[in-house]
Amino acid sequence: MNALPTDSHRIGDQALLRCGQFVLTTEIDALTALRARLDDTFVAACRCILACSGRAICIGMGKSGHVARKIAATLASTGTPAFFVHAGEASHGDLGMITDQDVVLAISNSGETDEILAIAPLLKRQGNVLIAITGRPGSSLARYADVHLDVSVPAEACPLGLAPTSSTTASLALGDALAVALLEARGFTAEDFARSHPAGNLGRRLLLRIADIMHDQTEVPRVAADASLSQALIEMSRKRLGMTTVVDPEGRLLGIFTDGDLRRALDDARVDLRTTPVLQVMGRSPKTIGPDRLASEAAHMMEAHKINALVVIDDQRRVVGALNIHDLLRARVV
Repeated sequence: MNALPTDSHRIGDQALLRCGQFVLTTEIDALTALRARLDDTFVAACRCILACSGRAICIGMGKSGHVARKIAATLASTGTPAFFVHAGEASHGDLGMITDQDVVLAISNSGETDEILAIAPLLKRQGNVLIAITGRPGSSLARYADVHLDVSVPAEACPLGLAPTSSTTASLALGDALAVALLEARGFTAEDFARSHPAGNLGRRLLLRIADIMHDQTEVPRVAADASLSQALIEMSRKRLGMTTVVDPEGRLLGIFTDGDLRRALDDARVDLRTTPVLQVMGRSPKTIGPDRLASEAAHMMEAHKINALVVIDDQRRVVGALNIHDLLRARVV
């Protein structure tokens, strides 16, 4: 590997650390100021978006365009239909993507971005509600807007005062505040969130049900209440789930006999594998779960109770399935 240029050592380690701390402190101050300034205009912006029968269209240029794209993505994933439109492309055809039912969130720190100001009159003429997010309440865009959200900051973290740093952080945080406030207002749930995030660990944890991954009735080890311990062992070996359920004639759960119960039984000289009834050595209060519960709940139960399997029962306590830790691992729930 080539050595770093000698001029890269002009600044010491402590100076680099102080610089990083200064940036974070400056941006924290910007967010603190923004929080203190949040008022009825924020509520008005939320009400406009909630009343919208179309989508929330987020537009911006440059760094503000990146912020707008992220805000649109956050809104869309939390229950508010939204997408990003590049302000520069809007004047060249993409304005047709915006209908008169949409509300427009225009983001410009200066409030004087030419590409946004060029389309603002057209949006107003079309009847769109315009929410402006700027750092200058007296700017042209702020005056055009139906609602203006002030994201002005005491200072940029950039020592030159040029690179958008604190201002983009404030805009991003305000977008998050809008998204979460709207999420709360809509009663958006974890299941709603999962439906827009079906892939990956999150979707599996929030959407996968016990019924999707359990062993069904034909695969569940079960013996009658009058079965001997040897009969229970044969059933356990045949079904290979490390346990067997013990059920009454209607299939209702009476108990469970596990590998652990077997080891304890073998330590008891009074137990005869051929004659001892399984009722005598089974666990009478097994942990159970319903087929419509989330698979992630099963994982939590197994972890909390230090167990490796659950019996799946219906409302009448009839055995309808079984689940063990390997099923959860295969489904990548844990």
